[in-house]
Amino acid sequence: MIIYIGADHRGFALKEVLKAHLTDIGNEVVDMGNEVLEDGDDYPDFAIEVANAVSSNPFEDRGIVICGSGVGVDIVANKFPDVRSALVASADQIRAARTDDNVNVLALAADFTDEATAKSIAAAFVETEYDGAEPHQRRIDKITDLELGPIVSGPDEEAPEAEAADSEEQPA
Repeated sequence: MIIYIGADHRGFALKEVLKAHLTDIGNEVVDMGNEVLEDGDDYPDFAIEVANAVSSNPFEDRGIVICGSGVGVDIVANKFPDVRSALVASADQIRAARTDDNVNVLALAADFTDEATAKSIAAAFVETEYDGAEPHQRRIDKITDLELGPIVSGPDEEAPEAEAADSEEQPA
């Protein structure tokens, strides 16, 4: 398992702490940026890099994305196929997210998470396995279906058929 990590200027210091911590406890960590502290850099740039890497191998690799609130990087990461990102505030919360939801990207709020808590959360993230229980997998499959097609009104309704653009001629 490779752990990809990325952060903007507000998450940069915490990223450096977590990178060292995760390496010290035996993990392979790849820094996706920013490589230097640069005020005013944009969190989507680094969240995109991390999420894209995880999306390429979503059942093996994991990612950690960090910005000030954690919300922006979480939103970006969840735009990628097979990425399930969670913004969490405790080790217990990420354990539940890993066990039940097979979360493969951890989003952290640098402005609201101290170093000790972040280390605990990150360690729990890499150590906790998905349990694969039938109800958990069924729910994940429904999420995956959303990535593949239109949202329908309910579980018993069919998705509306797309009409071909040239199937009806428009008056000139």
